[in-house]
Amino acid sequence: MKMFEPKRLHPLAALLNTLRQLKELIIPFILFFVFGDRWGDGKLFYIITSIVVLLLVLVSGFLSWYRFTYRVQEGELRIEHGIFVRKKRYIPFERIQSLDVSAGIFHRPLGLVKVKVETAGGAGGEEAEAVLTAVAKGEAEQIHELLVSIKKSSHTSEQEEVIEREEIIYKITIGQLLLLASTSGGVGVVLSAIFAFIIQFDELIPYDRLFNEVEHLISFGIMFISIIVFLVFLIAWSISVIGTMLKYASFTLKKVDNDLIITRGLLEKKQFTIPLHRIQAVRYSENVLRQPFGLASVYVDSAGGSALNEESSKVLILPLIKKREIATLLEPYLIGYPFNAPLISAPSRAYRRYLFKAWIFVIPIALMLIYHIRPWGYLSLLLVFFSAFWAWLIFKDAASGVNQDVLILRYRQFVKNTVFMKREKIQSLSVKKSYFQARKKLATIEATVKSGHGGSGGRVVDLEGEEIDKVYKWYSYSNINQCQEDSQR
Repeated sequence: MKMFEPKRLHPLAALLNTLRQLKELIIPFILFFVFGDRWGDGKLFYIITSIVVLLLVLVSGFLSWYRFTYRVQEGELRIEHGIFVRKKRYIPFERIQSLDVSAGIFHRPLGLVKVKVETAGGAGGEEAEAVLTAVAKGEAEQIHELLVSIKKSSHTSEQEEVIEREEIIYKITIGQLLLLASTSGGVGVVLSAIFAFIIQFDELIPYDRLFNEVEHLISFGIMFISIIVFLVFLIAWSISVIGTMLKYASFTLKKVDNDLIITRGLLEKKQFTIPLHRIQAVRYSENVLRQPFGLASVYVDSAGGSALNEESSKVLILPLIKKREIATLLEPYLIGYPFNAPLISAPSRAYRRYLFKAWIFVIPIALMLIYHIRPWGYLSLLLVFFSAFWAWLIFKDAASGVNQDVLILRYRQFVKNTVFMKREKIQSLSVKKSYFQARKKLATIEATVKSGHGGSGGRVVDLEGEEIDKVYKWYSYSNINQCQEDSQR
């Protein structure tokens, strides 16, 4: 196959382009027809306008496909596109960080894949630097092999023999997949999506009548309402479980040369490539459902990715694993990350500040409910106790530590996170002490690394001020040394 000759994408790309544009027009079309009758009786006008718009979308999808060509020439991926204005984009293979490959339900029957090209600089948009929407799987493999050969030739001499080594680090089991899906916490996301979808049709749904029906149902008793609520959550949980299982089925993490490669998915198969040198930080997260069982999920923050596409910059590399097994599994591959390093927790005197921040809003609300709604308002005292317990969890999980060249921050929002950042990867580190913190000899620390086109990292409040000062000196000293080395050069 001659890669240097301009080639078009598979005709499926024209269909996918059209479907994507139609998807973006769904809400405008609904609003157009719902409110159209209010503006007059020109139904024929609305029908003709809709047909014209559909024809324009079809023509645009076809022309976008027809005018899009790609080729590999002189060590570059060369792309030309544009309906009216011809645009050219030449991407040197040296700049390409990874090729992410996915195959959706439309691709797989035809033996096609979608290829996303991630570069060191990135495009800065929602998509990657370049996207080949539908190409033959064999062509994608050829481009990948060419990319690998060019990168190897740039790092090795002609006399050296390069052997590609592939090691499987992790492969999800059926039991782990079921447990992952059952404890994913996606019920809230599903319910939010359903609610957001429903409110789009507030002009069509007779809410007044529905509310009257609800009032009638309430008269049947609390037990009946409880069963309805339980069924709603059960359906949402089932949808969440099925979606998670389809997304992470056959999840495999392997190391090939200097890259981590992830493959996953049942209906839509995806492959992500993460160059090891692009990893900025490693974090493991424990949600409230998994933490009692000692389970965690591990992510890496990568310098690649685009501004709005977090999936390319914050990558899940271990969906579910025993926390005690993380170090054994990853330390041979993620060199220099001390996953079992000891941390210094927040001092006991800091708990009052955590409790105060939890109660400052909760107690006034509880008092208001007790005053206006008696005797049921006294149930709000449970919220006071729960907020105190949650403040204790946040306080208990707050910690930091330095192990050689790695800064470790542990904190809890809703999920408990532990972040590992190498000193040379940290872009900024700040220490803050308010007046009240200074009186208690406490401090807040925040560190940021580059992730995608933004930043990532961690922030922990009300830690031991003396220990945080040591961390700041550790980081500042490294910067001074780096500046001296740069000046000597």
